Amino acid sequence: MFSYDTRSALASAADLVNTAPDARTERPERLPDVAALRAFVERWGWTGPIPLRDDELDRVHAVRRVLRGLWDLAGDEAGTVDLVNRMLRDAAVLPQLVRHDDWPYHLHGWNDATPIAERFLAEPAMGMVDVVRAGALDRLRRCAAPDCAGVLVDFSRNSSRRFCDDGCNNRLNVAAYRARRA
Repeated sequence: MFSYDTRSALASAADLVNTAPDARTERPERLPDVAALRAFVERWGWTGPIPLRDDELDRVHAVRRVLRGLWDLAGDEAGTVDLVNRMLRDAAVLPQLVRHDDWPYHLHGWNDATPIAERFLAEPAMGMVDVVRAGALDRLRRCAAPDCAGVLVDFSRNSSRRFCDDGCNNRLNVAAYRARRA
């Protein structure tokens, strides 16, 4: 349904949103320092020179709140379009066709001098253009686990993904099993 770079941009955006602390579920901050941010950047394979400093971490936390808005607005097409357009403007997106590492040609909305916070804003915004055009806002979901505040993007063929990760899925399955056995 979506290209690899769109799936990657949106999956990394969901992962970034899910690094936020949540008082309701007692989930701790998963990006507390620059070292954690560097590990996140490396895990998702962001390329180019990426200088990371404490002030960049603050900007990434701010971008994370903006990205959360994509899930908060899921189902509200007009609101989502307004947010995506604002994200594209704020990140000063200038799409470029690029090829690097083992990737085929794909779009980047930034250049090597762009700070990581702006990249984190630009890539999901460009991916959301595809989601809106495909009429697939229902693919942005909140985790179905009642004790989780996580978000996900459902890329499954039959639109059946309900949990942000296997941990939430397994917890509910174990709880259901124990309830049946009781």
